Amino acid sequence: MNSRERIQASLAHREPDVVAVDFSGHRSSGIMAQAYVRLRKALGLPPSPLYVYDFIQQLALVEDDVLDIVGADVVEVGHAFTRFPDYWQNWRLPDGTPCRIPGFIKPEKVGDDWVVRGDEGQVICVQKSGTLFFEQTYFPLFGKDTDSFDDLPYRLNQIMWWRLGVPPAPAGLDAAGLQARRDTAKALRQSTDRAIYGIFGGNLLEIGQFVFRNDGFLYMLAGEPRRAHEFLDALVEIHLANLGKFLGAVGDCIDIIGFGDDLGMQTGPQISPAMYREFFKPRHALLWNRAKELCPHVKVNLHCCGGVYLLLADLIEAGLDAINPVQITCTDMDAARLKREFGRDLVFWGGGCDTRQVLPYGSPDEVRRHVKEQVGILAPGGGFVFQQVHNILADVPPENVIAMFEAVRA
Repeated sequence: MNSRERIQASLAHREPDVVAVDFSGHRSSGIMAQAYVRLRKALGLPPSPLYVYDFIQQLALVEDDVLDIVGADVVEVGHAFTRFPDYWQNWRLPDGTPCRIPGFIKPEKVGDDWVVRGDEGQVICVQKSGTLFFEQTYFPLFGKDTDSFDDLPYRLNQIMWWRLGVPPAPAGLDAAGLQARRDTAKALRQSTDRAIYGIFGGNLLEIGQFVFRNDGFLYMLAGEPRRAHEFLDALVEIHLANLGKFLGAVGDCIDIIGFGDDLGMQTGPQISPAMYREFFKPRHALLWNRAKELCPHVKVNLHCCGGVYLLLADLIEAGLDAINPVQITCTDMDAARLKREFGRDLVFWGGGCDTRQVLPYGSPDEVRRHVKEQVGILAPGGGFVFQQVHNILADVPPENVIAMFEAVRA
């Protein structure tokens, strides 16, 4: 099997020839830039230009030589944008390491901090001195009583997760941007046999939290359901329009479309199953089934952190094919239980290595034993793509990363 066939078999609940692997195929399976520099050195590879494609989380765009060594079977549709120098600008990481970031981002130094501003000069996010990522500081409708969401597209563009995006974010959803997306996706498809992952987003609960602030949106769901439904209807209208444009440009070049909504916490869902069914399940079903109508060959993957065991049956009913990251250290997220109860209907895209304790703090031998155990639980019968639970953070030793991928291939 080649990589694409391996991923397709896994998504069809068939065992591939070897375990399918994702490393940096989307923005929650990657590696922070500092750890990537050390990984390349440990692998004996030369220094690279260090493309930081996710500016907020400061994730490195993992290059083909590393993907080849670890045996990665997936690549993100924006991967080809490394070939266009005009899309990038020079910057430096907090430790002084030179790198390149997307050219459309305009970071500004304020004292010892870095900030990014919105259209009205407001600071929408900040990287405080001594930290390694940006955090949201501006919530456009927090504390506002408006019932009109006619200006929602403008409000969304004042949110860091919406405004800053990831490649191919420099290519928008206008005619020129869609053509650029189309051209680069076709070129990528022709240049690799890896499966291609298209990050769309389409977040619902999270966008509400980004717009109204977490406490504000949760209060709205509980205390102002009519207003919450009106907001979500306006948001879904925007998502559906963008989904049609996105898939119209790249749909025939991708194998997986990635949606996102972090519905869980360490101890369980953020919201009750009843609240999920009222506000989010019908809208998830609308978005996911629309994607399948437009591109029947594409599988729907949801990035959903936390303990979401209580929601999995509803997510499957809504049309979900695969879930990521399978956060195995959360309440009720035991891998054996998940595989036993949901393995016939849901692909587990992740759960292969704990990123809270084992990968950062274990020895290489402990990492190998842990990976072997997780793969032994999740891989039989297909329906599994190996990925460490979440992004590899800056302090993870490179020898542990190498041990993790050696264990998978063994």
